[in-house]
Amino acid sequence: MHFGIAFPSWIEAWRDCEVAEAEGFTHAWFYDTQLLCSDVYATMALAAEHTRTMKLGTLVAIPSNRIAPVTASAIATINAIAPGRVILGVGTGFTGRNTMGLPPLPVARMVEYVGQVRGLLAGEDVLIRDGQYERWIRLLSKDRRIGCINLDDPIPIHIAANAPKALAAAGEAGDGWITVAQDLAGLQSGSKAVMDSAAAHGRSFASGAGGKPYTTMLTTGCILAPGEPAASERVVRRVGPVTVVGVHAIWESSRGGHGFGLVNDDLAHAFDDYIEGYAAGHASPPDRRYLDVHEGHMMYLKPGEEAFVIPEMIPVLSLTGNPDEVLERCRTLAGAGVDNLALQAVPGMARDLIEEFSRHVIRRM
Repeated sequence: MHFGIAFPSWIEAWRDCEVAEAEGFTHAWFYDTQLLCSDVYATMALAAEHTRTMKLGTLVAIPSNRIAPVTASAIATINAIAPGRVILGVGTGFTGRNTMGLPPLPVARMVEYVGQVRGLLAGEDVLIRDGQYERWIRLLSKDRRIGCINLDDPIPIHIAANAPKALAAAGEAGDGWITVAQDLAGLQSGSKAVMDSAAAHGRSFASGAGGKPYTTMLTTGCILAPGEPAASERVVRRVGPVTVVGVHAIWESSRGGHGFGLVNDDLAHAFDDYIEGYAAGHASPPDRRYLDVHEGHMMYLKPGEEAFVIPEMIPVLSLTGNPDEVLERCRTLAGAGVDNLALQAVPGMARDLIEEFSRHVIRRM
């Protein structure tokens, strides 16, 4: 199994990438969340310049953030800096869309977009629409000697999917599968859905073992020190920003938004009371409450938000435990078909995650 480090893109993540590469991490993944993070491709460019073997991928690019030729040119530019070390992850948008108060894109639009980007990266002419206009386009400076982009080394496209339509799209249009599934049943059923869809479309996967899609699972984790409780201040700071996203999703569901179908009325009401108080503290208008909810999303906890980091759920929603417990869980995930374990870091604490997982897990796998 490969180990990756996932970043809510911050511009100096390249410094952590250098360390992670030296410590045995094979991949670095970067979020495309425009209202929270640095620009994903600027961050990747610096990481590409400062690493030598590590593969670099978006996790994930959102079609509504850029038209297809912009994404194709951007990822092909990274491929010029890091030839053959680039992956384009694409999704319908969770954080990047929720932060703007918007639902995920329709899956059909994502599939069309992936087809357009794939065609451009293959050097083909692609039909795009802009309002009333339809035009054929291609990347015009595709000769690598010009020094702009690299289309010679293939760029695989991996699709983030958890719901049925998106899983079908991953089989129809993707080269790999990205998931947030934390349980073995979800991994197995999701992989089967992707493979069934691929077969229905006359496709197969060469990237994953046994003909399955190359599977990346996004999570986070913390190796506990001897005697350290799973709800220590350090652990809450490390994994809390990720585990509390479930509460954000529950709040979204209660408002008719996108929350992965998570429902808990009591928790939704409690968080709504908290966020109203938080918003009142800085006079945030009521029609922008989604901005208050998703401030710090997957990056840091807002003041008082630690109350919604449920101690019993930390080991369930993250790879948190003593060294042997976490190692065994990683081995189980590898046996269930996970090819790449993407461990999310939070700003200021990436080195701790890198060192812990390198020493206690990667070197012992």
